[in-house]
Amino acid sequence: MKALGETIGRRIRRAREALGLSVRGLAEQTRGELSHTALAKYESGTMIPGSGALILLARVLGEPVDYFVREFRVNYSRAPKFRVRPDKLSLREQRGIVNRALDFFEAYLEVEDLVDDHIPFENPLADPRVKTLEDVAARARELRETWKLGEDPLPNVHELMTVKGIKVHEVDTDNPHFDGFHAEVEGQPVVVLASWLNRNLPRKRMTAVHELAHALLEIPEDALEEKLVSRFAGELLLPEESFKKMWGRSRAAISMAELQELKAFFGASIMSIIYRAGQFKLLDEKACKDFWTWVDGESGWREKGEPGDDQFRGTESNHRFRQLVFRAVMEEKLTLSRAAALLKCDPARLRGEMANVFG
Repeated sequence: MKALGETIGRRIRRAREALGLSVRGLAEQTRGELSHTALAKYESGTMIPGSGALILLARVLGEPVDYFVREFRVNYSRAPKFRVRPDKLSLREQRGIVNRALDFFEAYLEVEDLVDDHIPFENPLADPRVKTLEDVAARARELRETWKLGEDPLPNVHELMTVKGIKVHEVDTDNPHFDGFHAEVEGQPVVVLASWLNRNLPRKRMTAVHELAHALLEIPEDALEEKLVSRFAGELLLPEESFKKMWGRSRAAISMAELQELKAFFGASIMSIIYRAGQFKLLDEKACKDFWTWVDGESGWREKGEPGDDQFRGTESNHRFRQLVFRAVMEEKLTLSRAAALLKCDPARLRGEMANVFG
């Protein structure tokens, strides 16, 4: 009974933190039916909630009742590292995002086990250690060669990571101070992206590639870290050969209209494009300097974002988890109700989606 109480307690706490609630806040959500004192005892494992309390908690916390008695299967083997300054995201918000993501990865691994379909991760880099910008550029070229990416723009970074064994989750949040984090679950790299980035796919792609860099590279934690990661992202999103072809010959000036066309083609920010052009000496040094002065001054881009974010027509998503759940249902390894709980959707709606069966 002690082990069961501890499991239920940890589950209640994880679900509560995933919603960003304090113990008192959760008590308020139950409209006084459960006191914060009782909830604290549940979470500590010193008292086990009855069936009525569990049903109430399941409704308030948005989880099926069996969630609270299910044994823990996974945990972070490398702690999440956020792409945000600590003062921009509260500890409660961080815990909420971390726990929601862990619930997803736990479900993902469960379904993979059911259908016996795992994509193993193997680092494609012979030596992932980097110290200089030249090291990073070499690793990016090695990655393109090993993964057979060619010199074209990456069509879907999210899908690329998934098929290479890096699980990706989009956590539901509108907090603009959170873009993403990387971590490891059971020794395998995982990446979490903010759902609000779907309104800005170039930024989502840049965030995804930043997290990919952390998943693949051994980067020293010093002042150069972000510069190394940004260089890796630029090498992948703006490959040299393709970039030079689209840019054309070296020049002294470029229009905003041209920059937006390049942004739409590569799915990368205008600032990244100008940085890359300067790196290859395709744009006059004075023009580059004028651009950065304008960006840091009157443009307002640092606060409001760039123009042309809606012009990229690519896709940044992957549906492997949903496909695995559907397959598990068809193989009678998951009930429809359990599948709906994993997908966090209405069972009737899921039943309708799966109504037509062939064979």
